[in-house]
Amino acid sequence: MAEKSLGWLGIARLGLIQASLGSIVVLTTTTINRVMVVELSMMAIIPGLLVAWHYALQVLRPRWGHGSDNGGKRTPWIIGGIATLASGGFLAAVSVWLAASYFWAGIVLATIAFTLIGIGVGAAGTSLLVLLAETVKPERRGAAATVVWTMMIAGFILTTVLAGKFLDPFSMQRLVVIAAVVTTTAFALSTIAVWGLEKTYAKRATPKTDSEKVKFSAALRDVWQDLEARRFAIFVFISMVAYSAQELIIDPFAGFLFNFTPGQSTSLSGTQHSGVLLGMVIVGVASSFANKAKALALRNWTVFGCLCSALALAGLVGAATVGASWPLKQNIFALGFANGMFAVAAIGSMFSAAAGQSSREGIRMGLFGASQAIAFAAGGFLGTATADILKFFTHSNAISYGSVFGLEAALFIVSALLAIRIGAAQPLSAKSLKLAAQPDLG
Repeated sequence: MAEKSLGWLGIARLGLIQASLGSIVVLTTTTINRVMVVELSMMAIIPGLLVAWHYALQVLRPRWGHGSDNGGKRTPWIIGGIATLASGGFLAAVSVWLAASYFWAGIVLATIAFTLIGIGVGAAGTSLLVLLAETVKPERRGAAATVVWTMMIAGFILTTVLAGKFLDPFSMQRLVVIAAVVTTTAFALSTIAVWGLEKTYAKRATPKTDSEKVKFSAALRDVWQDLEARRFAIFVFISMVAYSAQELIIDPFAGFLFNFTPGQSTSLSGTQHSGVLLGMVIVGVASSFANKAKALALRNWTVFGCLCSALALAGLVGAATVGASWPLKQNIFALGFANGMFAVAAIGSMFSAAAGQSSREGIRMGLFGASQAIAFAAGGFLGTATADILKFFTHSNAISYGSVFGLEAALFIVSALLAIRIGAAQPLSAKSLKLAAQPDLG
């Protein structure tokens, strides 16, 4: 573990980085996605494929985590990753502006932009979470997860609310200017926040020697043999498919069925993340008493959050059926609240599963991150593709979007059943001494 434990101020500094990451990503998955589908009349599958591509690139998270394990430093990966992400976020806005006049040129630029976004999120996000897991006391991990993700959601809310305010009356030029402000601010805040933190608190300040390095394939195989790590990765995949399938269709859904403007639908994302924020805070506070009340354990909150998410998504099926008279904002807030409960509980468990495991923190965190990324790629693509296919055959926005929400609800119920088994198995012992003798060739 770390020589010095990270205090609340240090945790908040890492939270600023997470908030910066989220502020760039949320602009691309909400506003830019909506502009492509509604203002430019693109099929929903186009932004769906772009977002799926940026998530697919994050399958490389274990490799990046392994690289930071061997290099002994997380900070260069964090700063470099955020710089790459910021570049991609800005180019994504420019690509939409370009696509309005030159469709294929805009699509090519958007592909480049989302490639940079995927690489940047994976490189920075993996090392950021590892640094947090390494430097925080075990008993503080649940609360630390709450603080960091609360700040990330606050970044979501601030970005979507301010962007929503300044986007109306909408123009492509406004979108590009807002993207430039968000990405520049995010990079500056992240660099200031992480500077000098690792040098003070991280347990390793020098790279591994050749004799200490392990081949990537061998290290990944060792981690996958851990039953608890494997079980957790599968749960992350299923639950994140359930979560992400609605991410790219909420804004078009509000535009088509409820006649929301781009600014209104962007603000709706802020409403959802306000719910997420409240759910995270409640679980973070309540789980700190888990040693006194078993019912408040993180696993129980994870299960409860999944079931509540299923119920909220069932409400959106009702919204698609009833139409404009449905309390959409309240329903979206409830969905965010339920998502926040299960997310922060799962994240707290993830920190414990990744930290202190035979110097495999980076690759273990990378495995969980890759599982989430693949799930988001699959979920985003399947959500938009299903909506497009059903719309083609039924000519009904209500049926197409409502069906996707119903499928998500079913997946959350499956996730709840999987979450019950988290922590039920003991990890298998790692063959670390044997692996350590193997030089890093990959």
